[in-house]
Amino acid sequence: MAWWSKKKTLGAAPAPEKRPVPDGLWQKCDDCGEVLYGEEVAQNLGVCPKCDHHFALPTHDRIRLTLDEGSFTEHDSAIESLDPLGFRDSKRYRDRLRTTIRNVGFADAFVEGVGRIEGHEVAVGFFVFEFMGGSMGSVVGEKVTRLLERAHERRIPAVIFSASGGARMQEGILSLMQMAKTSLALTRLRRDGIPYVSVLLNPTTGGVAASFAMLGDVILAEPRALIGFAGPRVIEQTIRQKLPEGFQRAEFLLEHGMIDRIVHRKQMRAELGRIIELLAPVPGRSGADGGDGAKA
Repeated sequence: MAWWSKKKTLGAAPAPEKRPVPDGLWQKCDDCGEVLYGEEVAQNLGVCPKCDHHFALPTHDRIRLTLDEGSFTEHDSAIESLDPLGFRDSKRYRDRLRTTIRNVGFADAFVEGVGRIEGHEVAVGFFVFEFMGGSMGSVVGEKVTRLLERAHERRIPAVIFSASGGARMQEGILSLMQMAKTSLALTRLRRDGIPYVSVLLNPTTGGVAASFAMLGDVILAEPRALIGFAGPRVIEQTIRQKLPEGFQRAEFLLEHGMIDRIVHRKQMRAELGRIIELLAPVPGRSGADGGDGAKA
Protein backbone atom coordinates (compact mmCIF):
# COMPACT_ATOMS: atom_id res chain seq x y z
CA MET A 1 0.00 0.00 0.00
CA ALA A 2 1.30 3.47 -0.92
CA TRP A 3 2.41 5.60 2.02
CA TRP A 4 0.67 8.66 0.56
CA SER A 5 -2.75 9.43 -0.85
CA LYS A 6 -4.27 12.34 -2.79
CA LYS A 7 -7.33 13.69 -1.06
CA LYS A 8 -9.68 16.49 -1.98
CA THR A 9 -9.85 19.30 0.55
CA LEU A 10 -13.43 20.06 1.48
CA GLY A 11 -14.46 23.60 0.63
CA ALA A 12 -11.33 24.32 -1.43
CA ALA A 13 -11.85 26.41 -4.58
CA PRO A 14 -11.35 24.49 -7.83
CA ALA A 15 -8.20 25.23 -9.80
CA PRO A 16 -8.82 27.96 -12.37
CA GLU A 17 -9.34 26.65 -15.89
CA LYS A 18 -6.48 27.47 -18.25
CA ARG A 19 -7.56 29.70 -21.09
CA PRO A 20 -5.92 28.99 -24.44
CA VAL A 21 -3.92 31.79 -26.05
CA PRO A 22 -5.55 32.72 -29.39
CA ASP A 23 -3.51 31.92 -32.49
CA GLY A 24 -1.67 34.92 -33.89
CA LEU A 25 -1.80 36.93 -30.66
CA TRP A 26 2.00 36.95 -30.46
CA GLN A 27 4.67 36.24 -33.05
CA LYS A 28 8.43 36.09 -33.03
CA CYS A 29 10.46 38.10 -35.52
CA ASP A 30 12.60 35.87 -37.73
CA ASP A 31 15.32 38.53 -37.88
CA CYS A 32 15.75 40.22 -34.50
CA GLY A 33 14.05 37.53 -32.38
CA GLU A 34 11.70 39.94 -30.60
CA VAL A 35 8.33 38.61 -29.50
CA LEU A 36 5.77 40.97 -30.99
CA TYR A 37 2.10 41.68 -30.43
CA GLY A 38 0.34 40.40 -33.55
CA GLU A 39 -2.04 43.34 -33.85
CA GLU A 40 0.87 45.80 -33.72
CA VAL A 41 2.58 43.94 -36.59
CA ALA A 42 -0.65 43.95 -38.61
CA GLN A 43 -1.11 47.68 -38.13
CA ASN A 44 2.49 48.14 -39.29
CA LEU A 45 1.65 46.38 -42.60
CA GLY A 46 3.35 43.14 -41.60
CA VAL A 47 6.67 44.81 -40.80
CA CYS A 48 8.55 44.29 -37.53
CA PRO A 49 8.38 47.58 -35.55
CA LYS A 50 11.74 46.78 -33.92
CA CYS A 51 14.03 45.92 -36.87
CA ASP A 52 11.92 46.58 -40.01
CA HIS A 53 11.89 42.91 -41.03
CA HIS A 54 9.21 42.30 -43.67
CA PHE A 55 7.01 39.33 -42.80
CA ALA A 56 5.17 37.42 -45.52
CA LEU A 57 1.98 39.28 -46.34
CA PRO A 58 -1.27 37.43 -47.17
CA THR A 59 -2.21 37.98 -50.81
CA HIS A 60 -5.55 39.61 -50.01
CA ASP A 61 -3.71 42.19 -47.89
CA ARG A 62 -1.12 42.73 -50.64
CA ILE A 63 -3.85 43.51 -53.15
CA ARG A 64 -5.56 45.88 -50.74
CA LEU A 65 -2.35 47.77 -49.93
CA THR A 66 -1.18 48.04 -53.54
CA LEU A 67 -4.26 49.05 -55.51
CA ASP A 68 -6.59 52.01 -55.24
CA GLU A 69 -9.63 51.07 -53.18
CA GLY A 70 -12.31 49.26 -55.13
CA SER A 71 -10.39 49.40 -58.42
CA PHE A 72 -9.36 45.74 -58.83
CA THR A 73 -11.24 43.49 -61.23
CA GLU A 74 -9.96 39.91 -61.24
CA HIS A 75 -9.68 38.03 -64.53
CA ASP A 76 -9.34 34.33 -65.36
CA SER A 77 -10.34 33.27 -61.85
CA ALA A 78 -11.98 30.06 -63.03
CA ILE A 79 -8.83 28.49 -64.50
CA GLU A 80 -7.65 25.54 -62.39
CA SER A 81 -4.80 23.08 -62.73
CA LEU A 82 -5.34 19.56 -64.01
CA ASP A 83 -3.14 16.54 -63.33
CA PRO A 84 -1.68 15.77 -66.79
CA LEU A 85 1.03 13.46 -65.45
CA GLY A 86 -1.08 11.61 -62.89
CA PHE A 87 1.56 12.67 -60.35
CA ARG A 88 1.70 11.16 -56.89
CA ASP A 89 4.17 11.56 -54.03
CA SER A 90 2.88 11.22 -50.45
CA LYS A 91 -0.56 11.96 -51.91
CA ARG A 92 -2.10 12.46 -55.33
CA TYR A 93 -1.50 15.83 -56.97
CA ARG A 94 -5.23 16.27 -57.70
CA ASP A 95 -6.01 15.70 -54.03
CA ARG A 96 -3.32 18.16 -52.97
CA LEU A 97 -4.81 20.75 -55.31
CA ARG A 98 -8.32 20.30 -53.94
CA THR A 99 -7.12 20.63 -50.35
CA THR A 100 -5.04 23.72 -51.10
CA ILE A 101 -7.84 25.45 -53.00
CA ARG A 102 -10.19 24.84 -50.08
CA ASN A 103 -7.70 26.06 -47.45
CA VAL A 104 -6.25 29.06 -49.28
CA GLY A 105 -9.29 30.38 -51.14
CA PHE A 106 -7.51 30.87 -54.49
CA ALA A 107 -7.78 28.61 -57.53
CA ASP A 108 -4.00 28.55 -58.03
CA ALA A 109 -0.76 30.30 -57.10
CA PHE A 110 -1.38 33.47 -59.14
CA VAL A 111 -4.19 36.01 -59.16
CA GLU A 112 -4.39 38.71 -61.81
CA GLY A 113 -6.62 41.36 -63.31
CA VAL A 114 -6.88 45.08 -63.93
CA GLY A 115 -6.78 47.82 -61.32
CA ARG A 116 -5.42 51.26 -60.57
CA ILE A 117 -2.29 52.37 -58.73
CA GLU A 118 -2.32 56.04 -57.76
CA GLY A 119 -4.98 56.59 -60.41
CA HIS A 120 -3.08 54.80 -63.21
CA GLU A 121 -4.72 51.79 -64.86
CA VAL A 122 -2.50 48.71 -64.82
CA ALA A 123 -2.63 45.02 -65.62
CA VAL A 124 -1.47 43.57 -62.32
CA GLY A 125 -0.76 40.14 -60.90
CA PHE A 126 0.20 38.71 -57.53
CA PHE A 127 1.77 35.37 -56.69
CA VAL A 128 -0.07 33.51 -53.95
CA PHE A 129 2.78 32.05 -51.90
CA GLU A 130 0.23 30.39 -49.63
CA PHE A 131 -0.66 28.13 -52.56
CA MET A 132 2.04 25.43 -52.76
CA GLY A 133 4.84 27.92 -52.20
CA GLY A 134 3.81 30.08 -55.15
CA SER A 135 5.04 27.36 -57.50
CA MET A 136 4.56 27.96 -61.22
CA GLY A 137 2.61 25.35 -63.14
CA SER A 138 0.63 25.53 -66.37
CA VAL A 139 -2.12 27.68 -64.89
CA VAL A 140 0.29 30.22 -63.42
CA GLY A 141 2.16 30.49 -66.72
CA GLU A 142 -1.11 30.89 -68.64
CA LYS A 143 -2.39 33.61 -66.30
CA VAL A 144 0.90 35.53 -66.39
CA THR A 145 0.80 35.35 -70.19
CA ARG A 146 -2.81 36.55 -70.31
CA LEU A 147 -1.94 39.44 -68.01
CA LEU A 148 0.85 40.52 -70.36
CA GLU A 149 -1.37 40.11 -73.41
CA ARG A 150 -4.07 42.21 -71.74
CA ALA A 151 -1.53 44.93 -70.99
CA HIS A 152 -0.50 44.91 -74.65
CA GLU A 153 -4.08 44.98 -75.90
CA ARG A 154 -5.08 47.90 -73.65
CA ARG A 155 -1.71 49.61 -73.87
CA ILE A 156 -1.41 49.87 -70.10
CA PRO A 157 1.61 49.07 -67.88
CA ALA A 158 2.03 45.57 -66.46
CA VAL A 159 3.01 45.03 -62.81
CA ILE A 160 3.77 41.61 -61.30
CA PHE A 161 4.53 40.84 -57.65
CA SER A 162 6.58 37.63 -57.54
CA ALA A 163 6.96 35.31 -54.56
CA SER A 164 7.72 31.75 -55.59
CA GLY A 165 9.75 28.66 -54.90
CA GLY A 166 10.02 28.06 -58.66
CA ALA A 167 8.52 25.62 -61.16
CA ARG A 168 5.94 23.13 -59.86
CA MET A 169 7.52 19.68 -59.81
CA GLN A 170 4.14 17.90 -60.02
CA GLU A 171 3.77 19.15 -63.61
CA GLY A 172 7.29 18.31 -64.77
CA ILE A 173 8.41 19.70 -68.13
CA LEU A 174 5.02 21.42 -68.58
CA SER A 175 5.89 23.75 -65.72
CA LEU A 176 9.36 24.49 -67.13
CA MET A 177 7.81 25.41 -70.48
CA GLN A 178 6.10 28.35 -68.78
CA MET A 179 9.47 30.09 -68.47
CA ALA A 180 9.75 30.41 -72.26
CA LYS A 181 6.04 31.12 -72.72
CA THR A 182 5.95 34.06 -70.32
CA SER A 183 9.28 35.48 -71.49
CA LEU A 184 8.06 35.43 -75.08
CA ALA A 185 4.90 37.33 -74.12
CA LEU A 186 7.11 40.07 -72.70
CA THR A 187 8.79 40.69 -76.07
CA ARG A 188 5.60 42.21 -77.49
CA LEU A 189 5.39 44.72 -74.64
CA ARG A 190 9.03 45.69 -75.01
CA ARG A 191 8.71 45.99 -78.79
CA ASP A 192 5.79 48.39 -78.48
CA GLY A 193 7.11 50.45 -75.59
CA ILE A 194 4.66 49.25 -72.93
CA PRO A 195 6.36 49.19 -69.53
CA TYR A 196 6.59 46.18 -67.27
CA VAL A 197 7.49 46.63 -63.59
CA SER A 198 8.60 43.54 -61.67
CA VAL A 199 8.39 43.53 -57.87
CA LEU A 200 10.39 40.78 -56.13
CA LEU A 201 9.21 39.56 -52.74
CA ASN A 202 10.71 37.06 -50.33
CA PRO A 203 11.42 34.56 -51.79
CA THR A 204 11.62 34.80 -55.59
CA THR A 205 13.54 31.77 -56.79
CA GLY A 206 13.76 28.98 -59.36
CA GLY A 207 12.06 29.20 -62.73
CA VAL A 208 10.17 32.38 -61.86
CA ALA A 209 13.40 34.23 -61.06
CA ALA A 210 15.01 32.74 -64.17
CA SER A 211 12.30 34.12 -66.46
CA PHE A 212 9.86 37.04 -66.32
CA ALA A 213 10.62 38.12 -62.73
CA MET A 214 14.10 39.36 -63.74
CA LEU A 215 13.01 40.82 -67.10
CA GLY A 216 11.27 43.97 -65.89
CA ASP A 217 11.98 47.36 -67.39
CA VAL A 218 12.21 48.35 -63.73
CA ILE A 219 12.89 45.75 -61.04
CA LEU A 220 12.00 46.56 -57.44
CA ALA A 221 12.39 44.40 -54.34
CA GLU A 222 11.33 44.46 -50.72
CA PRO A 223 14.15 44.66 -48.14
CA ARG A 224 16.09 41.44 -47.48
CA ALA A 225 14.10 39.47 -50.06
CA LEU A 226 15.78 36.20 -51.11
CA ILE A 227 16.22 36.31 -54.90
CA GLY A 228 18.00 33.74 -57.05
CA PHE A 229 17.76 30.51 -59.00
CA ALA A 230 19.13 27.78 -56.71
CA GLY A 231 19.12 28.28 -52.96
CA PRO A 232 22.34 29.30 -51.17
CA ARG A 233 22.75 25.90 -49.47
CA VAL A 234 22.48 24.10 -52.80
CA ILE A 235 25.08 26.41 -54.33
CA GLU A 236 27.49 25.96 -51.42
CA GLN A 237 27.18 22.18 -51.63
CA THR A 238 27.75 22.29 -55.38
CA ILE A 239 30.76 24.62 -55.56
CA ARG A 240 32.09 23.62 -52.11
CA GLN A 241 32.72 27.24 -51.19
CA LYS A 242 31.32 29.59 -48.57
CA LEU A 243 29.12 32.25 -50.14
CA PRO A 244 29.57 35.97 -49.35
CA GLU A 245 27.57 37.47 -46.50
CA GLY A 246 24.09 38.42 -47.64
CA PHE A 247 24.42 36.54 -50.94
CA GLN A 248 21.13 36.46 -52.93
CA ARG A 249 19.50 39.03 -50.70
CA ALA A 250 17.98 42.13 -52.29
CA GLU A 251 20.74 44.38 -50.96
CA PHE A 252 23.43 42.18 -52.51
CA LEU A 253 21.65 42.21 -55.88
CA LEU A 254 21.23 45.99 -55.78
CA GLU A 255 24.94 46.43 -55.08
CA HIS A 256 25.77 44.21 -58.09
CA GLY A 257 23.36 45.88 -60.50
CA MET A 258 20.77 43.08 -60.72
CA ILE A 259 17.83 45.14 -59.47
CA ASP A 260 17.01 48.84 -59.62
CA ARG A 261 15.72 49.74 -56.19
CA ILE A 262 14.76 48.35 -52.79
CA VAL A 263 11.43 49.75 -51.64
CA HIS A 264 9.92 49.52 -48.17
CA ARG A 265 6.43 48.05 -48.11
CA LYS A 266 4.98 51.31 -46.81
CA GLN A 267 6.31 53.22 -49.83
CA MET A 268 5.58 50.59 -52.49
CA ARG A 269 2.31 51.98 -53.84
CA ALA A 270 3.63 55.54 -54.07
CA GLU A 271 6.86 54.35 -55.72
CA LEU A 272 4.95 52.31 -58.29
CA GLY A 273 2.75 55.32 -59.00
CA ARG A 274 5.80 57.49 -59.72
CA ILE A 275 7.39 54.88 -61.98
CA ILE A 276 4.19 54.32 -63.94
CA GLU A 277 3.76 58.09 -64.32
CA LEU A 278 7.22 58.28 -65.88
CA LEU A 279 7.00 55.17 -68.07
CA ALA A 280 3.34 54.97 -69.10
CA PRO A 281 3.01 54.76 -72.90
CA VAL A 282 1.73 57.78 -74.79
CA PRO A 283 -1.56 56.94 -76.60
CA GLY A 284 -1.06 56.43 -80.32
CA ARG A 285 2.72 56.05 -80.14
CA SER A 286 4.38 52.69 -80.85
CA GLY A 287 7.90 51.50 -80.17
CA ALA A 288 11.02 52.77 -81.86
CA ASP A 289 10.54 50.50 -84.89
CA GLY A 290 6.98 51.68 -85.58
CA GLY A 291 5.43 48.82 -83.61
CA ASP A 292 5.51 46.23 -86.41
CA GLY A 293 9.19 45.42 -86.50
CA ALA A 294 9.73 47.25 -89.82
CA LYS A 295 12.56 49.72 -89.59
CA ALA A 296 12.27 53.01 -91.49
